[in-house]
Amino acid sequence: MMSLPFALLAALAIAGWVWSERSRRVLDKELRRTMQLFDVSLEMNSTIRKQDLLQRIMDTSAQIMNAEASSVILVDPETGDLFFELATGEKGEKLREIRLKMGEGIAGWVAENGQPLKIDDASKDPRWSSKVANRVDYATRNLLCVPIFSKGSIIGVLQVLNKRNGKPFTDRDVRLLESIAAPTAVSLENAMLVDALEKSLEALKNTVAAKERMESELRIAQRIQMGFLPMELSHRRAASAIWHEPEEKDATASQAGGSLRLDRGESGATAVFPVEVHAMLRPAREVGGDFYDYFMLGDNELFFALGDVSDKGIPAALYMAMIMTLIKGRMSRGITPGELLTEVNRELYKDDSTMFATIICGVLDVVTGKLEFSDGGHCTPYILRSEGGVEPLVGKKNLPLGVMDDTFYSNHGTLLKSGDRIVLYTDGITEAEDLARRQYGSAMLQSMLDRGRSATGPDMLRLLIEDVDRFANGAMQSDDIAVMTVEKK
Repeated sequence: MMSLPFALLAALAIAGWVWSERSRRVLDKELRRTMQLFDVSLEMNSTIRKQDLLQRIMDTSAQIMNAEASSVILVDPETGDLFFELATGEKGEKLREIRLKMGEGIAGWVAENGQPLKIDDASKDPRWSSKVANRVDYATRNLLCVPIFSKGSIIGVLQVLNKRNGKPFTDRDVRLLESIAAPTAVSLENAMLVDALEKSLEALKNTVAAKERMESELRIAQRIQMGFLPMELSHRRAASAIWHEPEEKDATASQAGGSLRLDRGESGATAVFPVEVHAMLRPAREVGGDFYDYFMLGDNELFFALGDVSDKGIPAALYMAMIMTLIKGRMSRGITPGELLTEVNRELYKDDSTMFATIICGVLDVVTGKLEFSDGGHCTPYILRSEGGVEPLVGKKNLPLGVMDDTFYSNHGTLLKSGDRIVLYTDGITEAEDLARRQYGSAMLQSMLDRGRSATGPDMLRLLIEDVDRFANGAMQSDDIAVMTVEKK
């Protein structure tokens, strides 16, 4: 009878030992799981580099889950598509070329529904997409996929493929992979922010470098453009002579002018011709489309021109260069201003450009004061008469250059007396605006010219520009400005 209690006690002892051993094993498993998650947390916080972090997430996931491969599939915040930023395994690099729509395939379903998914036989699951498998030629037997949440939103999914030894993934594996995904979300989002910041800084660096290159090229373009403009009154230069690089000078406001002096014979005697020309150009940008030119034709005739290309910036500067080259190449003694513009217009029209240019040009006999001019749709110049008064230089307005190929440009004439001065300008003067969008206008221009009639040529240019700037009162210059004065002495 004593053996029964003893057997019962032995059975209870054995049962207690079994229960204790099972508990110990469970505790050991939980401890190992806790240590694994602790290691995951350490790994996730050991780098802020996106690529390094993704690699560590996948390496750790594959190792802990005893899987052949792992991948993190991120959600593109702009398109909503899923893409493989990085993937482990032999075919990992090819995965980076694949994009999945939200809801497409296992990963798309998990991202759309926010639920984990365990697939024991991928080929038989209706949600399975063969896009990835066919692209990388990788046989997927089973897989486990869980969402990655950050601040309530899904930023990606974490998946492991093909558990080793042919075993399926378990519910415990689901919970374990979810536990791995949870601490990675914050680290991944921080890494993505750092990655975006680095890309922004790199883009900014490239933008600054490109801006510096552009500024350097624009400075060269400024010097070339100003090289087209005359700095002193001289005989007509050959067209090829305008391509030299000029000396350094203020590229935003080019001024030139002076009376002409020519050596006469070996005696060293100098003749002073009774004409004085001054001009100024201030582009709205680094380079612009306003232009002017003047030079002597023979001993007694002065040619001058001032114009405005319809566009701004580098395209206008190139068009301006072409016009000035054509003018220099075709203007010579015996050609009237109208004939010159007719020929230049015909050549410009062949270029099939969408731009055009207004222009006014003339030939002044510096001895007799006879002026012949032609107007290609330009702003009306003004004559400051020596005896007083400001009057417009009236002539027929022809079409701007480059509008129609068969345009005939007419000639008109007037007579300048000693002390008379012509003022030519572009619409950057009359259309200059203040902060309230009011324009300077021709009335203010005439009033200023009348007030400044006693000033020298250079002073008149300065006073006019100062008056326009005073009117603008800080408003940005929206158009190129060019002004020229021609005075018969």
